[in-house]
Amino acid sequence: MPKYIRLGVLTPSSNTSLEPLTQAIIASLPNVTVHFSRFPVTKISLDNDALQQFQNDKILAAAQLLADAGVDIIGWSGTSSGWLGFEADEKLCAAITEATGIPATTSVLALNKACQEFGVTELGFVTPYMDNVQEAITRTYASIGIDATKERHLRMSKNTSFADIGEPTLDEMVADVAGKKVAAISTFCTNLRAAQRVVYWEKEHGVPVFDTVVTVVWDMLRLCEIDMTPLQDWGILFSKA
Repeated sequence: MPKYIRLGVLTPSSNTSLEPLTQAIIASLPNVTVHFSRFPVTKISLDNDALQQFQNDKILAAAQLLADAGVDIIGWSGTSSGWLGFEADEKLCAAITEATGIPATTSVLALNKACQEFGVTELGFVTPYMDNVQEAITRTYASIGIDATKERHLRMSKNTSFADIGEPTLDEMVADVAGKKVAAISTFCTNLRAAQRVVYWEKEHGVPVFDTVVTVVWDMLRLCEIDMTPLQDWGILFSKA
């Protein structure tokens, strides 16, 4: 009997995009299922109450619920370490594994692996975030030698609103960033309905597009040694096993 692989995904409570997109991405994979656990996140800013949303104790409680389901790997489908610093995700993954015995990864750590795989040192960003959040992301990426200065952002903070950003807006933002001659682009927010446009953008602009809903799925599947050939219609990233 074939082994079933269960992916566990940690989800911001106000996110309405990543769950249907993640389900759609893995739909063509036999014997792979995905399961979600939420913790409270309602806004993205550098205010103290917003930063407190990403304390590890709340996230670990959600991870433990996924562990109860016997998942094979846990992924944090979120971009908070973009402004908190990558060590926040590294510590979170270590804490999840210590508490549950289950390996863990995140959208951002996976994005960084993708940049290494493709040799990207200049990454364009498309985000919904506020000015100071975007500036923090630029500084964080500079710390690992990636130029993130070519970007577009929408100066928004309410997480539920991110899911209402339509494809025409995202198309225009991606086109603008692609015109700045970057090596790759990231749609950097897991509540953007963007993953379904990745292949279109890659064909239209001739650069890899690393959506952060996609990156964590890619890394989880890779760590579980799943053949991702059926997923290449979701972007060039799935050609990298």
